[in-house]
Amino acid sequence: KLMSNMEEVRARGGELYLFVDAGVTVHADLGHVLVLPECGEIAAPVVSTIPLQLLSYHVAVARGTDVDQPRNLAKSVTVE
Repeated sequence: KLMSNMEEVRARGGELYLFVDAGVTVHADLGHVLVLPECGEIAAPVVSTIPLQLLSYHVAVARGTDVDQPRNLAKSVTVE
C-alpha cells in the first residue's frame, strides 16, 4: 500500500523525502533518502522530529512563506 502511494506521488510530479531507520534498505531512485541513526525507543520521536522540522522550514522558505509571521497564526494563538 505504501509503495503504491509513493508511486502515485511520483506519477503526479511530486518529490519524495524518505526518513528511514538505519539498516532499512531503500532503492535510491525512490527519492531523497535520509537515514536516521539508531536510538532507543524513548529518543526516537526527538531524533525524527528535528529533521522533519528542518525540512518543513526549508520547504516554507523555498515557497516564499514568511516563517516568522505565519498566515492565520492569530486564529490559533491567544494572548492574555
